[in-house]
Amino acid sequence: MPAGGPRALRCEYQVDPIGLGTRQPRFFWKLDDERPGARQTAYHLLVASDPERLARDEGDLWDSGKQASEENAQVAYGGASLGSRQLAFWKVQSFDAAGEPSPWSDPGCFEIGLLEPSDWTARWIASPISGAPLRSPPVPALRRAFEVAGPVARARLYVTALGLYQCWINGRRVGDQELAPGWTDYRRRVRYQVYDVTELLREGDNAIGALLGDGWYCGWVGLEKTREVYGRRPALLAQLEIAHRDGSQTTVASDAEWLWHASP
Repeated sequence: MPAGGPRALRCEYQVDPIGLGTRQPRFFWKLDDERPGARQTAYHLLVASDPERLARDEGDLWDSGKQASEENAQVAYGGASLGSRQLAFWKVQSFDAAGEPSPWSDPGCFEIGLLEPSDWTARWIASPISGAPLRSPPVPALRRAFEVAGPVARARLYVTALGLYQCWINGRRVGDQELAPGWTDYRRRVRYQVYDVTELLREGDNAIGALLGDGWYCGWVGLEKTREVYGRRPALLAQLEIAHRDGSQTTVASDAEWLWHASP
């Protein structure tokens, strides 16, 4: 039985990830070869800036050439420098013990997140609601209405919080994570998430909203006997970037235009 193309493609352990925080992502694949003693002796990996180039076997971002290697995990990208928001497409073929190439794999893709502080136009926003060292406050709700002027090709929401957040766009929940953005040492770093929200938007009037929880930032944490170890109130950082089909861009970022009230 002849070998098939490599399968189960992963990039940074994920299937077609978005929001990667590295310029040198790592690639993974499995062999599709059921012959006794089958093994990989080499691979050839292509990374392209669009699917059409990849289909023509053009790796304009990276063409690894034939690499003598049995590795099919944590193969690091070695091509042109990748920038924030970079979308790339990739595929790989393996070579068997006799040096014969497999068919190319089905394509995979990945997208880089916001790598530089200057990529953020959003600002931290919060309500004036705060609790006390021994008392939790009501959960604040934040909201911003905005207009989408034309058909949407792609939309990404980059978001995080000092505390915990849940986001909605046009009344529909963004993602399925609970307790996002997760635990961190707020004195050193704050992690953010990226969501594909293309299907949540519509032409015309839209709205984005968020609930903010105390979390570990200003709630109880560890063995501390009081709240507010890192700060007094939760805050939101959100940046919605919309690419329109005509090539124009719209950005809706957390700023002074957002409204707030105490949630139920």
